[in-house]
Amino acid sequence: MSVIPLVFTSGWASGINAYAVVLLLGLFGATGVSDEVPAALQRTDVLIVAGVLFLCEAVADKIPYVDSLWDTAHTVIRPVAGAVVAALLAGESGSLPELAAGAIGGSTALMSHLVKAGTRMAVNTSPEPFSNIGMSVAEDLGVAGVITFALFNPVAAAVIAAVLLVLGIVALFFLASRIRRFLRRRAQRREEKRLAGTGGHWPPG
Repeated sequence: MSVIPLVFTSGWASGINAYAVVLLLGLFGATGVSDEVPAALQRTDVLIVAGVLFLCEAVADKIPYVDSLWDTAHTVIRPVAGAVVAALLAGESGSLPELAAGAIGGSTALMSHLVKAGTRMAVNTSPEPFSNIGMSVAEDLGVAGVITFALFNPVAAAVIAAVLLVLGIVALFFLASRIRRFLRRRAQRREEKRLAGTGGHWPPG
């Protein structure tokens, strides 16, 4: 039970930027900042891979429409990462607490990922690119701040993560019309590319 707040927080953060979560936790464990980080996350190869992928996400996440493609590709990756990190934090391989922690981390990561992806779709309806950069920087700083805070005060960090998740879900409700506009634009672009590939001729009739 004592690890649930950290599990929930890591799941929320993984849904936004799973690579940052793995990298931060691994570095905190490797440098001795926290004893809560499992050895598997402190391995050099894990840190290198997480670091490289984090840099890739840092770039892709700030480019309009590329960020949404990146989010789509990570619809499975982020929840799985959230579940794995949560299970590792729970320890006791194969135990019921580990399975429960994995379920909490994975489901929380999925919810926060859907909030992130939906919000980015709404932001992409704006013609300027600066909102994407601002959102990306805010998300990165939020993940770093909450994960760092969670290692020292996991309960308070979990409360913050829960509030942010609820606020994100509420925001999605109000942004629904902009999200639908984004999806219509994307479908229109796909249709235009399809017609261009067939010589630009509309079917008869």
